Amino acid sequence: VQLQASGGGLVQAGGSLRLSCAASGRTFRRNSVGWFRQAPGKEREFVAAVSWSDDSTYYTNSVKGRFYIARDSGKNTVYLQMNSLKPEDTAVYHCAVSTHAGWAIISQAQQYDFWGQGTQVTVSS
Repeated sequence: VQLQASGGGLVQAGGSLRLSCAASGRTFRRNSVGWFRQAPGKEREFVAAVSWSDDSTYYTNSVKGRFYIARDSGKNTVYLQMNSLKPEDTAVYHCAVSTHAGWAIISQAQQYDFWGQGTQVTVSS
């Protein structure tokens, strides 16, 4: 499977961006799709995940109420709507697919089998 992340860019603090993660070669059915981010000099961090089977969602605390993850089954695409962006949200954002992880461990990067190339999000103050 190939994942194509897009939608990153430069935005002022308080602004919004919508990231997209499109899959080819495989559908997301019965999988979970997550977004992770990595800022320079920092470890990769879980952001959000959505279950393809029942639409359950899970967010890291720092983005709750600001970011929203959603899927479009017809387009085999997952979106990450990011609102009220802060400079600390600046990072390269990657989408990933987990074919086997239970929901309790969905925030663990090692549970994901396929990764996209990443899209840069820069939030200026």
